[in-house]
This record gives sequence, structure tokens and C-alpha cells, in this order.
Amino acid sequence: MNPGLGGAGGVGGGGYCIGGTGTTVGLLTSDVGISYQLFRGATLVATLAGTGTTLDFGLQTVVGTYTVVGTNVATGCVSNMTGSATIFTNPLPLAFVVSGGGAYCSGGAGLVINLSGSEVGVNYQLYNGLVPTGLSIAGTGSPISFPAQTASGSYTVIATNATTTCVSNMTGSATIVINPLPVVYNVTGGGSYCAGGTGVHVRLSGSDAGIDYQLYLGGVPTGIILSGTGAALDFGLQTTAGTYTVEATNVATTCINNMSGSVNVSIDPLPNVYTVTSFGATNYCAGGAGIPVFLTNSDLGINYQLYLNGLAVGSAVAGTGGILPFGAQLGAGTYTVVATNTVTTCTEN
Repeated sequence: MNPGLGGAGGVGGGGYCIGGTGTTVGLLTSDVGISYQLFRGATLVATLAGTGTTLDFGLQTVVGTYTVVGTNVATGCVSNMTGSATIFTNPLPLAFVVSGGGAYCSGGAGLVINLSGSEVGVNYQLYNGLVPTGLSIAGTGSPISFPAQTASGSYTVIATNATTTCVSNMTGSATIVINPLPVVYNVTGGGSYCAGGTGVHVRLSGSDAGIDYQLYLGGVPTGIILSGTGAALDFGLQTTAGTYTVEATNVATTCINNMSGSVNVSIDPLPNVYTVTSFGATNYCAGGAGIPVFLTNSDLGINYQLYLNGLAVGSAVAGTGGILPFGAQLGAGTYTVVATNTVTTCTEN
């Protein structure tokens, strides 16, 4: 009788992810002079000659139970190898839709990326381009959201089954764009003006087309919005005292930025009004000493100029805080006085 064949055990098999390359089926040992045939059920899959070492029948992708039969080439004796290898496929994670993203203004909180659904037992990793961002999120059986993302780019999601490690790309992507803030220019102008005057200008050192500029007084918008021209802007004469700032808004993106600095507008009071008098005397005899002219009161820091019929008489006289004499006047006509603050230059009749 012909001797029987040894029963070398089969190895390999197991599950693989749908769309994968399959899984290996082989024998732990083999003998020279023996031909080994791999069967899937009753179907012959492959034949390999024994080598005296392990045999590898390669990657198998068809689901089923695999066995090996050995045949002695010289004697024709046949023997079934011990055991079997079963191949099965693991499903990929379900594909859900990536959404969210959009555009936001530089310096903002960013935007959320969403996934239309999820599965329990599947982990979801967000990617910006090829780079993973943040920690993976475990599926809940419901839609999930990833934290707000601040980096620009195209975001995708890859799902991994925590048990089988099968991986699937989720459908679609979400893009995040960062819109720049309006360019910062300097607020200029401002200053002080005399009460009753026309005010002072508030300006912006530059501007850009497509940007609207709003003047603010103490945090409250004032006046009309000015459209950027590519040059400096003038918000006109401002008469209300306070602190002025400017805010710029991009018309297309609605991104807002504060312009640099602020200016103050203040109103300087006019000198106090007192009465020009000669204490009753209005004429004198030709050749006489004339008539003294006085101001009924005066203030320190104020200079008082006497005028006769609109023409200055002598030099300005500094206020004393009391009655101010201009001396005896000889010229006939009407005498008036103009007061000037020596610091602010504000004048009053």
C-alpha cells in the first residue's frame, strides 16, 4: 500500500473590509514532492508544489470556506490537510454627508463642520486637506458636529469602525474661507473751536473702494456713512464735543474693523460780555481833556482792544478782574471793545 500524506494545518483567512485586497490563505508546513490544491468549497482555486516550508496561496477575496488537499506526485496518494480557513467581508462604515463651513472674518471664532449622521461603534476623524484636525468623535447614531474650525481649507471626514478597522470616506467636503478685515487707517483732525463757531474737521488718513466708513461719537454712529475712495476721507465739520472714532465695514463680506486712534473735539467758551461805558459823559468842549472810556468788568487771561468807529485805538489792555479803564478819548465817534482769550484766541464783542 502507498503511505498516507501528512496533514499540515491551514492558516489565514478571516475578515477583510469590502473593497480591500482580501486575506491570505496558506499552510503552516509543506513537503517536497507533494502538490497542494486550495479549494473553496468544491471549487479548485490554486495549486502549489510543496517546498518543505510554509506555503502561501496568496490573497483571497471570495467569501467562503477554504481547505487544502495534498497529492503525492509520485504515488497519487491524496490527503486532506487539517482544518480550514474561512473568509468573510466586513462592511464599510455608512457614508454620511459632510456640510458646514463657509466664510468668516479674520479673528472670528471659526465655523462648525457637520456630518449628516453617524453610527455607534464608528469613529469619525475630521481632516483639513490631508492633515487630521482635532480628536476623532465617536458616532452616536445621530448627526454630529465638529468644533469650530479656524483654519482655511477643504475639510473632509474619514470614518473608522472601531472593531473591524474598516475605513470609509464620508461624502462631500466643506470649505472654510477667511475674509480679511478692512485695512486700518488713522483717524485725524479734531481739536478745539470757539463756541458759536463752525466746528472742526474729522478725517481718515486713507480708505479703500468697497469699504464703508462710519464716524462714531462716544460709541454712537453720527453723520452719514462714507464709501471708500482709495484716498483720505473727510467726515466734515463736527460741532459736538466728545471723542470721535471710525469703524470700517467691507460691503461684500460684512467684515468690520476699527480704525486706529481717535480724536477729541472740544468747545472753548467765548470771553464774558461786559459793558463799554463813559459813565454818562458823551461830549466835551473843543480843546478839553476828552472823555474817559471804561469796561464795567474784565477777566484775567483776556485782552481787550478798544475800537473807534471800527478802527483799533492804541494797544490791547490785559484784563485785571475788575473795571478796566482805557483812558480819556479825544476822538468823536462810537467806541466798542473786542475781548480775546490769550490761550484759545476766542473773541467776543
